Amino acid sequence: QAGHMDAPDQPSTRILLLRREGRPHKVRQAAHAFNEMQARIKRLLSDRTQMFAALSHDLRTPLTILRLRAEFIEDEEQHAKMLADIADMEAMINATLAFLRDEGAQEASKAIDLAATLTTMCDTLADAGHDVAFSGAPRALLHGQPMALRRAFRNLVDNAVKYGNRARVVLRIDTERIVVEILDDGPGIPAEEREKVFQPFYRMERSRSRETGGFGLGLTMARSTIRTHGGDVTLADRPEGGLRLTVSLPRGPV
Repeated sequence: QAGHMDAPDQPSTRILLLRREGRPHKVRQAAHAFNEMQARIKRLLSDRTQMFAALSHDLRTPLTILRLRAEFIEDEEQHAKMLADIADMEAMINATLAFLRDEGAQEASKAIDLAATLTTMCDTLADAGHDVAFSGAPRALLHGQPMALRRAFRNLVDNAVKYGNRARVVLRIDTERIVVEILDDGPGIPAEEREKVFQPFYRMERSRSRETGGFGLGLTMARSTIRTHGGDVTLADRPEGGLRLTVSLPRGPV
């Protein structure tokens, strides 16, 4: 019987081993290490934000000097181009600061009905004259940061309208995921460009920056927010033409 009780495949032995491996001081050490890591990450984010804020502040002084010097340029065409370039640089600085503020924001998480959020957003854009429509599941609950998710989806839909002429937002619920597809009628994105468009300040159509507006931060901010919520964003061309942007988010406990 002693041999029977000592056999390693008996439930009592397995429980004893688990208890030895999960001793309280080990748990405390792990919790302490996790808290220390979280504190370091917060300090790094804070330091980075302060650094970029200081850098952006310092850049405004030479921009002001350049604007003053531009007034002495007699060639009207060159004068206008220089002022436009300075305005672009200033807008890029402001966009960078907004991005960093959004990244570091500590908005509280709570239960959200994503279907209601998307319906309201699409109705608002349609009322403003944009070709935007919502369809799909009437209710989709998840935990998250309401304002951050709203901004993320607004950036994605705005991108579809800007470059694809219209946006069709389709919501469906799988067993474990909430999936949102944003469909447009644009030219699509080549496979080799699909990861690059998520990089900060990357633009496929750099020559049209002043026509379309923005500095290539919308998709970056959107994917960062979605990934923070445990999801992801992918791009694919539609067989009938246009782009399919797919957002996948975990349903989670509500």
